Amino acid sequence: MVLTSLADLSDSQKQELVASLSAIVVGDAADEVSAEALTAVAEASGNSLSASYASLFSKVVGMAGGLDKFCATPGSGGGGGGGAAAAGGEEAAAEEEEEEEEEQEAPAVDMFGGDDAGGD
Repeated sequence: MVLTSLADLSDSQKQELVASLSAIVVGDAADEVSAEALTAVAEASGNSLSASYASLFSKVVGMAGGLDKFCATPGSGGGGGGGAAAAGGEEAAAEEEEEEEEEQEAPAVDMFGGDDAGGD
């Protein structure tokens, strides 16, 4: 979805945006993100935030273990770093092949310690 204007957002989307941005501001300034602090930041910015969104976002940030764990860091997605992983994978595959070859080279020993495969 391409957003060209904040006026295009629904009321629910505006509440989510205000709550998330308020959580970032409060999380940077304090150790704990409370619903009251989120509401105060939203109102100071000229916006309004419903009590349900303030409570929800404060609980989610708290359950995540703080703002650092709540917000994904850049590059934490699943797409980057493929080149280095491929090189490491090739090395691991080569090591596995070497181990398999070593296992196959071991001589077969008769269960009773004899060299001939036949019985008496």
